[in-house]
Amino acid sequence: MDEKTLNSLILPRHIGFIMDGNGRWATARGLERAQGHKAGAQVFRSISTYCAKLGIESATFYAFSTENWKRPENEVNALMKLFKEFLEEAQAREEENEEIGFHIKFAGDTANMPEELVSLFDICEKRSADKTGTTVNVAVNYGGRAEITNAVRSIARKALNGEIAVDDIDENTVSSFLYTAGQPDPDLIIRTGGESRISNFLIWQSAYSEFYFTDVLWPDFTTDDLDRAIIDFCSRNRRFGAV
Repeated sequence: MDEKTLNSLILPRHIGFIMDGNGRWATARGLERAQGHKAGAQVFRSISTYCAKLGIESATFYAFSTENWKRPENEVNALMKLFKEFLEEAQAREEENEEIGFHIKFAGDTANMPEELVSLFDICEKRSADKTGTTVNVAVNYGGRAEITNAVRSIARKALNGEIAVDDIDENTVSSFLYTAGQPDPDLIIRTGGESRISNFLIWQSAYSEFYFTDVLWPDFTTDDLDRAIIDFCSRNRRFGAV
């Protein structure tokens, strides 16, 4: 996006990405599905870097859902290996990431994740905690309903312990117990791969999000495609229930 166009737009503060189409991209090329996920990881890097360049406050990437455990074991194992490689690479590129200013956070239930990955998640979060650039949320073992359920449990415990009055619980209370606490709700959610559903992604946070669906498979998604989605978003009239 050229500087003139960029300066003329009111950009979304938070963009969510449902990265769909890796497997189909690989199958169409006679490759293993794992190769599609590997290609998709490269796109994740380029798009997150571009979000930082544009000054997007938060970007959330749907990397692995709570339902993805149902996939073939070899594919799940390949994804876990890919996450490990990504985290190790993030550490190796720490200086570059610091220059960009990424604040990396992981959204999801790590209880069923390999301990080695959980440890790497924790290291990446801590090392980037003081960064003020784009917050990159990586949604791993994430499900919107599970997120809300966990938030309700946490609130209920505080209410039982007398730390919060039941009548004081409101929408802000719930939001403060979600993985995206302290961040703006997504203004724009982009789904690649030709499907038109949100698949349990940020279902609380997306109450007033604008959605953009594209047939482009995630490994083919480029910064030009993101520009088109943002320009389309900026052309819409967001009324938030008003006239």
